[in-house]
Amino acid sequence: MSYSYSIGGHRYVFGSLKELMAKATPARSGDYLAGVAAADDEERVAAQMALADVPLKVFLVEHLVPYETDEVTRLIIDDHDVKAFAPVAHLTVGGFRDWLLSDEASERSLAALAPGLTPEMVAAVSKICRVQDMVLIAQKCRVVTKFRNTIGLKGRLSTRLQPNHPTDDPTGIAASIVDGLMYGNGDAVIGINPATDSIAAVTTLIEMLHEIIQRYNIPTQSCVLTHVTTSIEAINRRAPVDLVFQSIAGTEAANKSFGINLSVLKEGYEAAKSLQRGTVGDNAMYFETGQGSALSANAHHGVDQQTLEARAYAVARKYKPLLVNTVVGFIGPEYLYDGRQIIRAGLEDHFCGKLLGVPMGCDICYTNHAEADQNDMDTLLTLLGVAGITFIMGIPGSDDIMLNYQTTSFHDALYARKALGLKPSPEFEDWLLNVGIFEKSDALKLAATLPTPFQRALSHLH
Repeated sequence: MSYSYSIGGHRYVFGSLKELMAKATPARSGDYLAGVAAADDEERVAAQMALADVPLKVFLVEHLVPYETDEVTRLIIDDHDVKAFAPVAHLTVGGFRDWLLSDEASERSLAALAPGLTPEMVAAVSKICRVQDMVLIAQKCRVVTKFRNTIGLKGRLSTRLQPNHPTDDPTGIAASIVDGLMYGNGDAVIGINPATDSIAAVTTLIEMLHEIIQRYNIPTQSCVLTHVTTSIEAINRRAPVDLVFQSIAGTEAANKSFGINLSVLKEGYEAAKSLQRGTVGDNAMYFETGQGSALSANAHHGVDQQTLEARAYAVARKYKPLLVNTVVGFIGPEYLYDGRQIIRAGLEDHFCGKLLGVPMGCDICYTNHAEADQNDMDTLLTLLGVAGITFIMGIPGSDDIMLNYQTTSFHDALYARKALGLKPSPEFEDWLLNVGIFEKSDALKLAATLPTPFQRALSHLH
């Protein structure tokens, strides 16, 4: 099916929904690299105007990635909840945007609607949204998950404490953990990217994190971000695994490049649940995504990178994760060239994830060769904080010495909470107060002295 729109006597024709979606996407380097972007701003506006008139029902019959050859498409279509979709089934993409901005779209109605939305629908509406639209709509979406604490509540902002070390040195990792905890970081997860994927090294890190959480009775969860099959093997060896991690993408072929498919993810999900290590809930999966991953794997099917990113969230929600985050600027300037593109992409990803019912966070980051800096990250952090993001990263000095990228620091997380009046998860907040890291006051306030248990811990690190 073709689509068209005229501007100033010139008629723009788009040969398919896939082409229309790509050319309606705000400019980004990855779509130019793939050869799917609009030629200029006028063609982009024409595509956006034409897209606004497309009925939402069209996305259920015109598939951007073939149903017959892609299991992610089959998951999206086969799991679609027709009853949940009914309240908006009569709308166009433009009408859907208007409805989302209306008072009728409340926290309750958006939660009920989520199973009825496909990634392509939410990606389409994001393409005709301004920044303020995406912030306002996402703010109304509430996705709450639980393991050892409750994540995603209104007025709360959680953080992943990321104590990476290039050699997995236990002393270096422990020092970073203590440092992060002193700034109130770590309620989303204490998560390590291991230097090696060997089962022995991964198990050592899992046991170390387990010991720290147990010793200080911290109401949080740990994760070693290794391949899902390695986590399954660790579980089979009775390692104290909290969360099972995996990077995912929006097409079957891209996921294959990660060494996974839906059946492998299901196996990981069932293995994680079987341990029953959660105390307040059983959301035990952690997924990371990022725009451009399908293109970098040559598995994009001519679809724009932002739409494919939204499709990854449909994969994620199948397995009821505790956490999902887009590592927004990590893949490099070939896909998101500068701060402006990274900011827009981060807001799109959060918006789409939230509408689909996913507990959405963001690694607000850029690689050293991107045209971006910490001012851009401050802007995105603040916008996402206002938009009600579930969690962000907390990394020593914002510079990950193992992965070589710039992200948000322990101090940045404290800034966001203070500036926007946000608190950690309730169970973690209570722990911070009880152990003496935070002082009891109307606002977040760090204690003047180091709590005694951590004084002893630091003395052992010297």
